[in-house]
This record gives sequence, structure tokens and C-alpha cells, in this order.
Amino acid sequence: MHNANPLPVLMIILAGALLLILVWWLLTYNRFIRLRNHVIESWADVDVVLKRRYELIPNLVETVKGYAKYEQDTLQKVLDARSRALAAAGPVGEQARNETSFVHSVNRLLALAEDYPDLKASQNYLALQRELADTEDRIAAARRFYNANVRDLNTMLQSFPSSIIGISTSSRQNTSRSRVCRSENRL
Repeated sequence: MHNANPLPVLMIILAGALLLILVWWLLTYNRFIRLRNHVIESWADVDVVLKRRYELIPNLVETVKGYAKYEQDTLQKVLDARSRALAAAGPVGEQARNETSFVHSVNRLLALAEDYPDLKASQNYLALQRELADTEDRIAAARRFYNANVRDLNTMLQSFPSSIIGISTSSRQNTSRSRVCRSENRL
């Protein structure tokens, strides 16, 4: 009878198991990196369309100025809110507050058109209003894309066993921005 030593077979099984764990860890770690980069990229997309909206506002204000000469206070508030929102590069909560303030001031500006029938009929004003509506649709789409990426990253962070790698590699950064995009600050 042949009496084989089970130690080499056990070592091969153990080495194979360790290799599988290492491969799983590397694949999961790389997936976290990919998801985090998607979140960062999609936030940049939101930022681009927000800046596009900020660039439209001075044109809208100038158009309204010609018709609503007695509304200088409202116009100045819109420009001030735009400046604050455009300059907000700090914490996400601060960006959200500035964005909300900006949206409210633009809503007041758009409501002025109701008091000025000539303004409502202006082709320039109507074109700017259409452009603003198109930009708002782009913002909503960019926010949905961003939120989907954050959701995917958060799901992976909260799922076992990938959460072990996510916690150990600090993959939680940049996920708090989803709170900003949950509310559709539509004009």
C-alpha cells in the first residue's frame, strides 16, 4: 500500500483558496475605483450644466431689465444669488444652499413676466426661457446619472463582503453629494 502524505495536497488547496481570495479582493477593489471615478465624473457633468444655466441668467436679466424697469431689486437679487452659486466650491451642503437660493430667485424673476405682457411676448425672452427649460432638462438628466452612480457605489459599500474592502479603502468619499441631487431644483 502506498501511504501518501496529505500535506502537499492540503498546501495546494490552501494556496488555491488564498489565490482566489486575492483575485476577488483585487477585482472588488478595482470595481470600487471604477465606481468612485464614475461618481466624480458624473458630478462634473452636473457641474457643467449648472454653469451653463448660470451663464444664461445674465442674458435673461438684461432682457427683463428692458421691460421691468421698476424691478431692480429683484434683478439684483438674481445676480447676487447667481454669483454665490457660481462661486460655491466648498462643502456640498453649502453648494446645495446656494443652488436653492439661486433657483428661488430665478423663479421670482420668471414670475415677473406675468406682470409685463410685453416681456412675455418678447422673442428674445421666449428664446431664453426655452433655453433655460432645455438646460433644466439637462440638469435633471445629469443628476439622475449622478444619483445612479452614487446608488451603485453605495450598494457596493453596503453589501457584504465587498463592504469590507470599501471600508478599508475609504471608498466613501464623494458619496454625500447625492443629497444635493435628490431634490430636483426645477425652475
